[in-house]
Amino acid sequence: MKTPNRDLLVLVKDDHLNGKAMENELEQLNQLLYRFETIDNFCVAHEVFDMNKYKVLHEPRMISKLANQKELTPFVFICNKN
Repeated sequence: MKTPNRDLLVLVKDDHLNGKAMENELEQLNQLLYRFETIDNFCVAHEVFDMNKYKVLHEPRMISKLANQKELTPFVFICNKN
């Protein structure tokens, strides 16, 4: 598995973790993020507001298509459902 290049800020309450234990925790965290950061999960958690057509898009295929564009058209917003 290729490890993605990302910056993580991990706050640890335990002082007794040594370097090897911390590396193990970070590797497990990277594996979890790699598994759950997929385009399918992104499409479930987001929706698109197209103010040009006055539509709200919920279909994963359309959200994926818009998210993969290099640049969004004006007044098209990708919003998190939270």
